[in-house]
Amino acid sequence: MVAAILGSALVRGYSGFGFSALVIAASSLVTNPLHFVAVVMICEMAMTAQAWTGIGPDVDWRRVWLLVGGAVLGLPFGLWLLTALSEDAARAVISGFILVMCAILLAGWHMKGEAGKLSTLAAGVVSGVANAPGMGGLPVAAFFAAQPMRAAVFRATLVGYFPLLDLYSAPLYWWHGLIGWDTLRVSLVALPLCFFGNWLGSRHFLKTGPQEFRRFAIFLLAGLAALGLLRAVV
Repeated sequence: MVAAILGSALVRGYSGFGFSALVIAASSLVTNPLHFVAVVMICEMAMTAQAWTGIGPDVDWRRVWLLVGGAVLGLPFGLWLLTALSEDAARAVISGFILVMCAILLAGWHMKGEAGKLSTLAAGVVSGVANAPGMGGLPVAAFFAAQPMRAAVFRATLVGYFPLLDLYSAPLYWWHGLIGWDTLRVSLVALPLCFFGNWLGSRHFLKTGPQEFRRFAIFLLAGLAALGLLRAVV
């Protein structure tokens, strides 16, 4: 998990998304993935603060608030559903969802123009449901990737959305028993790895462009999810 957290933070710093999904997918191979939901939330908030400098003008706040409005509706349902499942069933649902999202991202689906208010609100609902296992950013990344958005706006709007989603999620995670003292202990170990990986990724020291690197990250995520699904079934 140390390697998974460090590598996932590097991916997030480089491409702007993927940390939570990669960590949850990796954790499903070795433990109950729900144990890491609150940990990724804390790490996401810390890395957002680290990455905030200079991105403010590129954040599309109209999109952010529509997404938050949808997430407010979707997250309670997602938590109710997920916490009612067994560990193997939760692992299978999480892995299956990741694979569907990866397929959408890799398919290169594109919209003719920018999404309207209702579509963005609906994407927020899906994001809220998906954030029950801490993966609310993945459907939003797929939704944004299908629209004609500048890379800077894509990344900055995701960074603007995550902390608001996490602030809303935190008390609901606690209510459903997903936050405890273990969350704090693991987070204290994970945070230095997150800061270092996020900093490395933000340097863009690799020769691969952000779009190509994002494609690599999606294939990596799909591979982890496939292994998680195999473990749940077998």
